[in-house]
Amino acid sequence: MTIYKNSQNKKINKRFDDKIIQLSHGDGGIKTGELITNLLLGYFGNEVLNKLEDSAVISCSGHKIAYTTDSFVVDPIFFPGGDIGKLSICGTINDLVTTGCVPTALSLSFIIEEGFTVPDFKKILSSIKNTINDNELRIVTGDTKVVGKGSADKIFINTSGIGIINKNIELSPRRIKAGDKILINGGIAEHGIAILGSRKEFNFKSSIKSDCAPLSSLVTDMLSVSKKIHALRDVTRGGLASILFEMSGASGHSINIYENEIPIKKEVLGICQFLGLDPLYIANEGKMVVFVDNKDTDRVLLAMKKNEYGKDSRIIGEVTEKYEKSDTGKKSDKGNVILITRLGTIRTLDLQYCEQLPRIC
Repeated sequence: MTIYKNSQNKKINKRFDDKIIQLSHGDGGIKTGELITNLLLGYFGNEVLNKLEDSAVISCSGHKIAYTTDSFVVDPIFFPGGDIGKLSICGTINDLVTTGCVPTALSLSFIIEEGFTVPDFKKILSSIKNTINDNELRIVTGDTKVVGKGSADKIFINTSGIGIINKNIELSPRRIKAGDKILINGGIAEHGIAILGSRKEFNFKSSIKSDCAPLSSLVTDMLSVSKKIHALRDVTRGGLASILFEMSGASGHSINIYENEIPIKKEVLGICQFLGLDPLYIANEGKMVVFVDNKDTDRVLLAMKKNEYGKDSRIIGEVTEKYEKSDTGKKSDKGNVILITRLGTIRTLDLQYCEQLPRIC
C-alpha cells in the first residue's frame, strides 16, 4: 500500500501496482479510473479535482468560473464529419457547458511532428477558425512545439477553456435525485464508427459521419425553459454506458435505461453487430445526457427537439433509489446501471476494462 499526500497535505492510501503505462490507461475504462483515482488524485487531490467532473467550477472575485482542459490525439486526424481541429474546439465547448456556463475564451496548443504537411495544417487551422467563429469564441493564448520525426503521430492538440456561470445555475451529478428522467439529444456511437471506418485496417464503406458538434446552443435552450435540470454530461470516451456509470457513482443513485428508447441508426447498429462491438460503449462527440426533474421533462425535451443538435432527442431512462456505498470493491459500490432490454430482461452494465476503440478523441 503506497501512501501519498495531496495538495491539502492529507495522507491518502492508494494502491497502484502497474509497472508501465498502457494504452488502456487512457481509454476511459477501468484502467483509466485506476490511474486517476489511485495515482493522480493521490498526488493532486483536492475538493475541486476530486469531483472528477467535465469542468471544474471555481470562485473568482465573486463570480463562478468554469474551467476545463483536454488533449486530442485522434487517429486518423481527418474523418467523415470533422477533423482533429473541429474536434478539439467542440470537445472543449461541450465540457464547459455541462456546468451551464457561457464559454468565454480558449487556449490552443499544438505538438507537431516534423514532416507534417503545411496544407494539412492549414486545413486544421481553418476548421478551428470556422468553429470558434460559429460559436463567437476567441483563442486568447497558446503554444506550439515541433518534435522529431517519429516522436509523435502527425499532430496532437491541447485546449483549455473558461466560461462564466450564472450564479443561479448549479449543475452537478450530486444534485441527481430519484425520479429524475434521463434524456439524450440523438443517436449514439456515430463518432466511434466514423473513426473506425476511416482507418486503413478496416476501410469499410459507410455513410456514417461523426456527430462532432458544439452543444452550447442546445444547453442554452434547455436552461431557458427549466430550472430543474440537475446535471449534464458530455457523452464521449467510453460511450453512454460508461458515462451513466460515472453519474450513478457520483450521485449514489441507481439508473435504469431502456434499450427500446436509446436512439441508434440502423447502419451504426449493423456495423456494431457485424464487428462484435457494443454501441453503448462507443464514443460520441456531439451527445449530451440530461438529468431533469420529472415535472419538467416534457418542457426540456421539446426545447431540445427544436434545436438543430437535438432533433432526435429521447427520454432513455430514469433515476431510481439510492444504493449503499461501502469499501468492499463491488461494482454496486461505485455505480449501478441497469439496461432493460427489448425482451424485457435485465442487464447490469459495468465499466469496461478498456475501451473497444483506442485513439478516438
